[in-house]
Amino acid sequence: MADKNGVCLVIGAGDDTGAAIAKAFAHDGLTACLVRRPRHADALGKLAQSIRDEGGKAEACPCDARDEEAMIALFERIENEIGPIEVAVFNIGANVRFSITDTTERVFRKVWEMACLSGFLMGREAAARMKTRGRGTILFTGATASVRGANGFSAFAAAKHGLRALAQSMARELGPQNIHVAHVIVDGAIDSNFIRENVPDVDQKREDDAILNPDHIAANYVMLHKQPRTAWTHELDLRPWKETW
Repeated sequence: MADKNGVCLVIGAGDDTGAAIAKAFAHDGLTACLVRRPRHADALGKLAQSIRDEGGKAEACPCDARDEEAMIALFERIENEIGPIEVAVFNIGANVRFSITDTTERVFRKVWEMACLSGFLMGREAAARMKTRGRGTILFTGATASVRGANGFSAFAAAKHGLRALAQSMARELGPQNIHVAHVIVDGAIDSNFIRENVPDVDQKREDDAILNPDHIAANYVMLHKQPRTAWTHELDLRPWKETW
């Protein structure tokens, strides 16, 4: 039976920020539908079970977000079998670093497919269904690279700039139809598995509140969904108080 409270779809439900976003919306009463590529099916299943163990509702939905047919099928299955998608969150990163001369066509294309094309597919499919109901929230996770290209990040910055432009265009089109589209610039290191393994002073940064906390990021996503439409935010930037920018 479909969940009347609706669904929060998280494309890119990884171990850190994506998981925190899914848990936050599940705690708020939505069913969290968790998406990563099929090779991460076991991790998705464990995350979904952890949410259920905490009293929330969650479903693991392995899918390659770059595959148009797979994404259409995903949306159809969720809407028909689980519930209406009230919130769609795009949270795929694809952060890689190569000099421009070492950036192959394959790398550039793959990063664009992961961080931009798949965002378009999610946004389009979510919008098509939200428009019929006259409501919904679509949230895109951006990065420092969304607004500033840096040395060695040509592929990532190009993809994230494209995602930001997509979000802006969608917001202008869908806002008057009561669909809230927002872009969140996460500007700084996140307290994630990758950072904990590669940054030697991460414990001190955490103690100093100098690193982004995934749960605190997630709280802002829930806030965006709950904003009254008299004062919608389109772009929100999040960074630790010590971050230079």
